[in-house]
Amino acid sequence: MFEKIGFEQAWTTMTDRYTTWQIAGPGSLIVHETLYLLICLPGFVFQFIPYMQKYKIQKKPEGFESQWKCFKLLMFNHFVIQMPLIFATHLYTKIFNIGYDYESMPTWYSLLLQLYACLILEDTWHYFLHRALHHKSIYKYVHKVHHNFQAPFGMVAECVHPVETVVLGFGFFIGPLMFCTHLILLWTWVAVRLLETIDVHSGYNFKWNPLHLLPFYGGAEVHDFHHMNFHGNYAPTFTWWDKICGTDVQYKEYKKKLADEKQN
Repeated sequence: MFEKIGFEQAWTTMTDRYTTWQIAGPGSLIVHETLYLLICLPGFVFQFIPYMQKYKIQKKPEGFESQWKCFKLLMFNHFVIQMPLIFATHLYTKIFNIGYDYESMPTWYSLLLQLYACLILEDTWHYFLHRALHHKSIYKYVHKVHHNFQAPFGMVAECVHPVETVVLGFGFFIGPLMFCTHLILLWTWVAVRLLETIDVHSGYNFKWNPLHLLPFYGGAEVHDFHHMNFHGNYAPTFTWWDKICGTDVQYKEYKKKLADEKQN
């Protein structure tokens, strides 16, 4: 179980004070919005710090007008499209008998395994659906909204067409639908997925980023190329699907070209 360092008391106080609907509905919305803004904040601040520009992948960042446009779309998606889905969390927990109490929480090591499994499942769903959204017959109607931001920044992660919010967003629920037994998995999975997707859209490449400890993690450099090139590197998290399907060829050629230029 989780160590008793204040977390147990805080969790128990929450479950004693609020109803399961309040926790799963408004509580999940607060968790999502707070995490999203907090994780985006460092990248927003970095643009004002000259020292951090050496870590910027594309040296021509999006201007404030573009960032404001992204923020407005983000708020629409969060509170018009996502909020009803988030409030449906309570119904999901009732149907599948998902626990809320501290005593039934999974062990930390089983939780880590479940989170990694969620990443793998979501990455697979996202790769194939994302690649499909790039098909010329539908790209301009849906996915082009996301690619209006050629030099991505953190908020861009969920700046997408409402249809894409639903279609790609379904991948988030595959893991929890398969093996979730407690609300803590949903909330930690929200945190992990937001941390990952905001990181790959951040526009900054930090070699010391702890997320690179994940085997086969692509990171910001890999996904930034997708925004710059519009093709290839379709997977959001790991590199194996692009490698298996050969959709990382242009990225490899680009990296080789940069390496050759650096040597000459």
